[in-house]
Amino acid sequence: MSLYKRKDSSFWWVRFTVLGQPVQRSTGTEDKVKAQEYHDRLKAELWEEQRLGRKPSRPWSHAAGRWLEETSEKATHKEDLMKLKWLHPFLGHLKLEQITLQVIDQIRKAKLKEVSRSTTNRYLALVRSVLIRARDEWEWIERVPKIKLYKETAGRERSLTPEQAHRLLKELPAHQRDMVLLALATGLRQRNVLMLEWEQVSLERCHAYVPGWQSKNGRPIAVPLNALAMTVLSRMGGKHPTRVFTYAGKPLKAANTRAWKRALERAGITDFRWHDLRHTWATWQRQAGTPTHELQRLGGWKTGAMVERYAHLAPDQLAGAAARLDGVLPDYVLTTVGS
Repeated sequence: MSLYKRKDSSFWWVRFTVLGQPVQRSTGTEDKVKAQEYHDRLKAELWEEQRLGRKPSRPWSHAAGRWLEETSEKATHKEDLMKLKWLHPFLGHLKLEQITLQVIDQIRKAKLKEVSRSTTNRYLALVRSVLIRARDEWEWIERVPKIKLYKETAGRERSLTPEQAHRLLKELPAHQRDMVLLALATGLRQRNVLMLEWEQVSLERCHAYVPGWQSKNGRPIAVPLNALAMTVLSRMGGKHPTRVFTYAGKPLKAANTRAWKRALERAGITDFRWHDLRHTWATWQRQAGTPTHELQRLGGWKTGAMVERYAHLAPDQLAGAAARLDGVLPDYVLTTVGS
C-alpha cells in the first residue's frame, strides 16, 4: 500500500519503490488527498532524478515534513510543529529555491507585529535550519539566502528574594506550592517538574534524575535531593502510582495557570514567569558560594556560558581570589605610599 498511517504519527506516510530503490517518508499532512498528491509528485520527481540524473525542484512542504520526521526526538519538536504551521501560509506554496530574502522579510515583518524580536528570531532560525539541512545533508538545493537575525539582549535574570518567595508560597494552592518548592530546591525546569515520575526518584539515596529525552540539551541530568526537596517528595508519596505531582488524583498538565497568576498578583510580584524559579534557584546557589562548574552540573547546562550570567552574584568569592596577591609586592607598596 503506497499510502498508510503509523501509530506514532497523525500524518499520512508514503512507501513505494523507484527503479529498485525503496522510499518511505512522511507526507507532512493529515489530508489524504494532499498526501496522494505528494506521493504522485514525489514518485515522479525521484524517477526523473534517478533515470535522467535531473535534480528535482523540491517544495518547502517536503522539507518541512522531512525536518519534522528527522527531528522528532528533539525536546522542542512540538514548538517546531507550531512554528511550521504558522509559516505555512508564507512558504507552503513555494519551492525551496523560491525562498528569497524578500520572502524572509515578509515573514519577519508579519511576525514582528505579533511578538518580540527574540521570538521572531526563533522562527527565522527554524527556516534557516531547514534550508541549511536541505542544502548540506539532503542536497536538494545549491544555496541558502543569508538570513540575518536580530541582535538580542543578554539573557533574562529575573529572580525572587527569599522574602518574596515566602509571600508567593503563602498565596499558592497546596498542589502548586509543592511544585514551586521543588523547583526552588532543585532548579528543575517546569516540564521536568510536571512530568516527574516516581521511577526517576530514589528517596533512599536522596537522588532523582531527568532522562536525556526529557532534558533540554538531550543529556540526562543527575538531581541530588536536599532536605527541602526530600520533604516535598515524601509528602507526595502514595498519591499516584506513576506521577509525582497530581491534583484530585490526576497528573498535573500545566503550571502556568490562572491560579499561579492570581497568586503572583496577591503577593505583589510583577514581571515574573514560572521559568524564573530556575533563575531564582541559580541566583541563590551563587549567593551561597556554589562555584560555576558545580552550578553547571546541578542545572544541567551544556556549557558554562549560561552559568556565567550569575557570576557577579558571588563577589565575596572573587574578593578572596583577588586578595591572594596582597603579599606579592608589600615592600613596594610601603615605600611608595605618600611619595
